Amino acid sequence: MNSRASSRFAAFGAGTLLLLVTACGGQDDTSNTSNGSGSGSGGESVSGEVISDGSSTVEPLTSAAADLFGEEQPDVDVSVATSGTGGGFEKFCQGQTDLSNASRPIDEEEEVPICKKNGVDYTELHVANDALTVVVSSENDFVDCLTIEELNTMWAPESEGKITEWSQINPDFPDEPLELFGAGTDSGTFDYFTDAVNGEEGASRSDYNATEDDNQTVQGVSGSPNAIGYFGYSYYEENQDALKAVAIDSGDGCVEPSPETAASGEYTPLARPLFVYVADKSYADKPQVAAFVDYYVENDPAIVEAAKFIPLSEEQLSKLQGTAEQLAAS
Repeated sequence: MNSRASSRFAAFGAGTLLLLVTACGGQDDTSNTSNGSGSGSGGESVSGEVISDGSSTVEPLTSAAADLFGEEQPDVDVSVATSGTGGGFEKFCQGQTDLSNASRPIDEEEEVPICKKNGVDYTELHVANDALTVVVSSENDFVDCLTIEELNTMWAPESEGKITEWSQINPDFPDEPLELFGAGTDSGTFDYFTDAVNGEEGASRSDYNATEDDNQTVQGVSGSPNAIGYFGYSYYEENQDALKAVAIDSGDGCVEPSPETAASGEYTPLARPLFVYVADKSYADKPQVAAFVDYYVENDPAIVEAAKFIPLSEEQLSKLQGTAEQLAAS
């Protein structure tokens, strides 16, 4: 289990766990085989492994679900790796994982054909929302808001090697070196950010500190008043003592990232959906996978709230539940 998520949940205490953990189990599974019914309910014990990989943004949410699920099904080992959304889909479409955490939809041109070639059918679950957050150090005293145009000047491919100081972004900023931290190219966060800011997915300068581990961005940005980076909102929430969120002006004034502004549509263009992809065969053939997925969906609002993500709207939640019901019936 991921230690970062575990430490977060320890703070909630036994009382909160009793509130959050509702009755949900799975089929009896001593041999980790099933008749393919895919039902994860029923209160019976299951055992075995659930393998997930993918987005570092979605990792805390799935780890949270795994921690709470473990209170009910201690014999199930849910692993949550973080090779980035692209890296996760690469393994998923090769049939190596049961679940793929993703901060963007699966790519119709590149990833979907690989899944089809390998006979990997899947179900997409929209499990939460996010406000992709631009951050600077809490010691930074000159940046409170940036326009999309300023972000583009900072991150555009043609800025590589040329835009190296803050004053080149805005003459009101100091003549200090621009230190950039951001997502690696296998990350769905990278794909989303480059599309929203630079107008094309994957279009970015390459002379920055790139990583698939958002905790490294936290360390890098918090360590210098001249640094700036971006990642999912939950990482800012967890580290807001050391970081300052930058408001974004997309044409209608400066808007700070928050659950409220993301849900209202004010925080554009950096609000986004988050996904978990389920391998249909894993759900049908592995009772422990079905039990975990069913638990995830049934307890999604409580898991999202506890993990400090942005909840689904009523319409989105209803759609998630309907999709899960179709998966269980297939």
